[in-house]
Amino acid sequence: MSINQETQNNLVSNSHSALLGIQHLLAMYSGAVLVPLLIGGALKFSPAQMTYLISIDIFMCGLATFLQLFTNPVFGIGLPVVLGCAIQAVAPLQMIGQNFTIGTMYGAIIASAIFVFLIAGVFAKIRRFFPPLVTGTVITVIGLTLIPIGFVNLGGGSAAAKSFGASNNLIVGLFTIVVVLVCSVYAKGFISRIAVLIGLLLGTILASFMGMVSFQTVADASWFHFPQPFYFGTPRFELSSILTMIAISLVSLVESTGVFFALGDITKRSIGETDLKKGYRAEALAGILGGIFNTFPYTTFSQNVSLVQLSGIKSRQPIYYASGFLMLLGLLPKIGALATIIPTPVIGGATVIMFGMIAIQGIRMLEKVDFSNNKNILVAAISIGAGLGVSVEPNIFQGLPQTIRLIFSNGVVVASLCAVLLNLIIQPDKIKNPAESVKQQES
Repeated sequence: MSINQETQNNLVSNSHSALLGIQHLLAMYSGAVLVPLLIGGALKFSPAQMTYLISIDIFMCGLATFLQLFTNPVFGIGLPVVLGCAIQAVAPLQMIGQNFTIGTMYGAIIASAIFVFLIAGVFAKIRRFFPPLVTGTVITVIGLTLIPIGFVNLGGGSAAAKSFGASNNLIVGLFTIVVVLVCSVYAKGFISRIAVLIGLLLGTILASFMGMVSFQTVADASWFHFPQPFYFGTPRFELSSILTMIAISLVSLVESTGVFFALGDITKRSIGETDLKKGYRAEALAGILGGIFNTFPYTTFSQNVSLVQLSGIKSRQPIYYASGFLMLLGLLPKIGALATIIPTPVIGGATVIMFGMIAIQGIRMLEKVDFSNNKNILVAAISIGAGLGVSVEPNIFQGLPQTIRLIFSNGVVVASLCAVLLNLIIQPDKIKNPAESVKQQES
């Protein structure tokens, strides 16, 4: 083969990898920007603050992905994975930010990430404590406790506002749901994979015709900026907030473990304890950087696994492109500002579906459980009941000290503790071999 021909083939290969990288970016983009939109909205961030938060979050998604791709003796699993904000952290971070300070929120993120880095090797050995019964229960509760947040946004963002449930809010929110539904059911291939992104786009266009969209934030945003450490303030470390985020981080590790084994199966690569340890450490490093640069904890996105399977390209090259594109977009505030113009009811319409799908994913995991065993029923029933009960009525613990109250006022934390402890106490003989447990989840 001539040098010119070889060069041409390399260019074609690179262009294909770049296009596949863009596809990975689009598949995770809506999920990535929703977390800062939800948390920033709950904490009443200004448009300028929201623009920075979204931009730096996009940048950190790219950096976190690179940390997982870049293999070395300490961190990086080296699988074609994309990292984004952990959706299960939304409610706890909102609660910490509202009850304490923004700095407390970021202090909890940093401390919990350091904890994960330190226990990564140990956690790789104790996966047996998280069989499908536990993980399915916890993920079901995550989805069910997030759905009310999506519904409040669908109505306008604040149930106390006079405009809550106004017809224009309901119209654009329901329109977004319909668009996502139609694209998911009737579109083929790639279009169906980005149904949520299309729903957000078309919902925002409809809202603009109804006078619900202002482009002033985009006009005011600068064209370029660098990430700034501690942009929203220096971290503060508060025990209950840290313990809450540690519990959420452990739930994220369980989810990531399932993704690692799924990708290992797709790429025909055996995943051992050393691989898992390095994968957990990469997520921990991303969380530490997220706290320093005032963004969020990061976890492996499961939605991108299907793209690896769909495209048949199992190398890391397209993911390197996705990582680079994300970091580039994160340096352009005007791109980040575009996400801030999405009306709250449009976000609500999309998240009602997304959060419902999280709950369904948990239910699918529970399908692998033998519910002819009454002990399994009791573990799931008590854990889901406790998690949802606390989410609906968090003031049930108002008589407890503040540190304990914050920990047990989060439904996901309560459900996680109940599921792990009950499963261990009621049926210790049923703690499965870790590899078997994960394979069950992915089968």
